[in-house]
Amino acid sequence: MITKMVMISEHVRLVVRFASLNVLFKLEKAYALSLVWLVLASQISPSIGKAFPGAAVPETKDSSLVVCFGEMLIDFVPTINGLSLADAPAFKKAPGGAPANVAVGIARLGGSSAFIGKVWQHWLEKANANKEIYVSSIKWFRREVCYSNRFCAEVLVFHKVGEDEFGYMLADILKENNVNNEGMRFDPGARTALAFVTLRSDGEREFMFYRNPSADMLLQENELDFDLIRKAFMTGLFINTIAPSFRFFLHIFSFKYVLYWAVTVSVRHCKAKIFHYGSISLITEPCKSAHIAAAKAAKDAGVVLSYDPNLRLPLWPSAESAREGILSIWDTADIIKISEEEISFLTQGEDPYDDAVVRKLFHPNLKLLLVTEGPDGCRYYTKEFSGRVKGLKVEAVDTTGAGDAFVAGTLTQLASDLSLLQDEDRLRDALHFANVCGALTVTERGAIPALPTREAVLNTSIYKSVA
Repeated sequence: MITKMVMISEHVRLVVRFASLNVLFKLEKAYALSLVWLVLASQISPSIGKAFPGAAVPETKDSSLVVCFGEMLIDFVPTINGLSLADAPAFKKAPGGAPANVAVGIARLGGSSAFIGKVWQHWLEKANANKEIYVSSIKWFRREVCYSNRFCAEVLVFHKVGEDEFGYMLADILKENNVNNEGMRFDPGARTALAFVTLRSDGEREFMFYRNPSADMLLQENELDFDLIRKAFMTGLFINTIAPSFRFFLHIFSFKYVLYWAVTVSVRHCKAKIFHYGSISLITEPCKSAHIAAAKAAKDAGVVLSYDPNLRLPLWPSAESAREGILSIWDTADIIKISEEEISFLTQGEDPYDDAVVRKLFHPNLKLLLVTEGPDGCRYYTKEFSGRVKGLKVEAVDTTGAGDAFVAGTLTQLASDLSLLQDEDRLRDALHFANVCGALTVTERGAIPALPTREAVLNTSIYKSVA
């Protein structure tokens, strides 16, 4: 309560200060009001600030926070392909779990950022130094908010692990990879999930899971930090609620066109957040209810929902329950990524290469449907256009995490600029980038250990091939 009062009093103090400055410098009332709104808007948005110094990954212009919800586990990958679990001489321990893979993949491609507390002081210093509030504020807003190259992808994960050595290891791995793990929960009564992977000679795999039950299955709705979720999604609320009202006031008060332009551009370049999840967290309660509650909080904030079903039939009670569970949240997603095998499964045997079949899975509110085809690339479908981006041929060692790397590459680009969804040429470039992410991942064993950095993607010769 005291903290909230301090925050409110600080807001009031700044509003009064701007009002005083209005009188002092004889600015129009509309100008002063606009400055207050701009300050409050930039305080609401956590996207403004500098990256942590020494970030290991190059920063991505205007990219955004991506929240990943779901499971994290330990994969045990055989050191030799083509052998059964019984015959494998040894296994390599590798952190994994599809949502966690995506989170780490995004962090490696875009870096991790901290944005708290930089805008207020910087803005006021500018205003006091120049005594030209209107001009200096607009120039600063354009430079620091609209065109800064210091915005980076920030990733937040919600999941549960056992309060055991593996669980703490996974928490450390997230931290080492610049993934925010504040949403992580530890369960003293359950173990961290394990998966033993059988690798065929071509790198394809099968899984044997140990979850009886594992901690990720026991995540409860009351363990979710909704304050953290709301904080993560606050810019989404700004873009979808405050910004339209702001533009309305601009028209009512006849603000100068230059101010209207500055605000419009700043809103357009605010962080466009994404909430990403799979279907494994829907298999059992209480995790299912926690998943639905978290997704609803994101949807209510106007955040883009990204869904990769990541079908793992052995984990479901039956094929029918898997199909029903996956489709139960289908129509709420804005972006869906599926594989050819998942199309056949969901359509009960129809041809996954038939565009008419794929279009059956396209619901009215869907913005983008992606179909991955392994080394052959991917197909994309929107309401306006569709097509294919060819894949890349590499020597596959382990395909675990390839689809997650593809998702990470795609979401990294979309988080930077959602207008890609309306521009086919730029979307194709983004999907080519994502294809390279997936291709590089299969050249090493394990999921998270194999996920590429942005430098690795941009510097590899296959990235320079034509999409």
